[in-house]
Amino acid sequence: QVQVVESGGGLVQPGGSLRLSCTASGSAFSIGYMRWYRQPPGKEREFVASIRWSSGSTSYADSVKGRFSISRDNAANTVYLQMDSLRPEDAAVYYCNCNTAWGQGTQVTVSS
Repeated sequence: QVQVVESGGGLVQPGGSLRLSCTASGSAFSIGYMRWYRQPPGKEREFVASIRWSSGSTSYADSVKGRFSISRDNAANTVYLQMDSLRPEDAAVYYCNCNTAWGQGTQVTVSS
């Protein structure tokens, strides 16, 4: 069974940057994809970005293209989400997904 733990959320001013981390752990598992989702207040959870573990190929939601970057550390089973030029509408709880496992979420607040 896979466990997923996110970290790195916090409060940032508009235009600022944050980097989220997510580490997957467990016994005898392999990673297909790791994905980031977010859930803004009062809204449904939405896809943000994904990375295919074997190839490193990435995919992004249109709303974050050019501002967010997903990367991985294979040896550490860790995925990162570098978020630049943050906007108030990026504020949400960010969740990491690995295979069928979800983390507990990390809060990102964008406010002056």
